[in-house]
Amino acid sequence: MVSESDRESDRVSESDPDLASASDPDPASASDRESESHREPASGPESGAGAGADRANNAARTSVWLDRQTPSRSRRSESPAGLDRNRITEASVRLLDADGLAKFSMRRLAAELDVTAMSLYWYVDTKDDLLELALDSVYAEIAPPREDADWRDRLRELARSYRELLVRHIWISPLAGTFLNIGPNSMLFSYAVQDVVRATGLPLERQTGALSAVFQFVYGFGTVEGHFKARCDATGLTQDEYHQQAMGTIRAQPHMRQITEASDELMAARGGDTVEEMRERDFVYALDLLVAGIEAVRDRTGSPAR
Repeated sequence: MVSESDRESDRVSESDPDLASASDPDPASASDRESESHREPASGPESGAGAGADRANNAARTSVWLDRQTPSRSRRSESPAGLDRNRITEASVRLLDADGLAKFSMRRLAAELDVTAMSLYWYVDTKDDLLELALDSVYAEIAPPREDADWRDRLRELARSYRELLVRHIWISPLAGTFLNIGPNSMLFSYAVQDVVRATGLPLERQTGALSAVFQFVYGFGTVEGHFKARCDATGLTQDEYHQQAMGTIRAQPHMRQITEASDELMAARGGDTVEEMRERDFVYALDLLVAGIEAVRDRTGSPAR
């Protein structure tokens, strides 16, 4: 029988293959990822030679969405009443939002659900499974764009929703490019993005580049915004208070005066009375530039928009 400690080992970092999925950022390097746990295949008569061994030996198949078999421990009458994958996934999201990715563990999750840690393995094989399930579940928060709207408006709606998701759940940033990210909600988001990009009228060979330009920008913007907000929340300061204190500390350094003076000019020129207003102006304008770039390339190729 696999012990609880055997189940909770550190995850091996994986690179994300190119699935042309808008929800996956361009994975920079393994060192940029959160530390992760690898799966030790179950042993004993219950394990068999199925998904466990396959997923452990083939990194490209390490996904709960490619595993069509039941968890390694067959479900029996001893499985906790009232516990199911949906309830476990919802609790995982709550914990990840509250404590972050680094503190997430099977023991913490079991305590949240008031069950034993081993009870969770009636429903999942590894902690990775839970992280994948949690990651996909939050993509359901992205509403589909209006079908009758112009492609520009649909693109802006999807970009804004994705940005808000990254800020609301800062733990998804390192996971989105780590896992295959091919769950049903993630794929619906990807399809919606691809539909919008097709509607731009760009030639087929240019569409993935446009998709990357927009949604990797949003991924970076939302990730930085989410971490800044979390840092402010941790200090008990508002974003404006934190910004003012940080800038005051920097301005006090004589060797940085020239840089801060140039920054002050830029910030004054873009307008906005608060950090959030300034950031919103930057996001809207950057997105407008990307839309204008898509239009310019499309017009050069003579392809009609839909």
